Amino acid sequence: MMLPILLALAGIQAAPTAPAVPALGTLPRQELPARGCAAYLWSVQDQRFVAMVEPTRLRIMLDGKATDLAAVQAGGAGALGLASTTRYAANGVDATLEMTIAQRETLQDGAIVSDASLRIARAGQDEMVVPVGGLVGCAPVSR
Repeated sequence: MMLPILLALAGIQAAPTAPAVPALGTLPRQELPARGCAAYLWSVQDQRFVAMVEPTRLRIMLDGKATDLAAVQAGGAGALGLASTTRYAANGVDATLEMTIAQRETLQDGAIVSDASLRIARAGQDEMVVPVGGLVGCAPVSR
């Protein structure tokens, strides 16, 4: 309690605090969608499961809480109902996912997310960009 007073008397200002960086956590296991497809993404750096993407939402674990963000803008030629670039937003959180989806004959009911990045920003905080990759899984169709 005396330190701020002494610093003020000495004309020294305390260093400004740096904006907080959002903390992206590990998601628990997620189910395949009942219809359509979803992308399941892991961080390239430490192989943690960090995001699940459906055409209308992004699910992440942000600051220890599961957070669903609604898709607000999508574009680019994606695959399996997922766009190559999608912006999501909710409750002051803005996220942009850019991904390349590669379909392969050897994969049934899915594809590979070969290259992707997830950018997360909140007002008054630092922005975070996470390189990710993963798989697209689709609800099985009758053959």
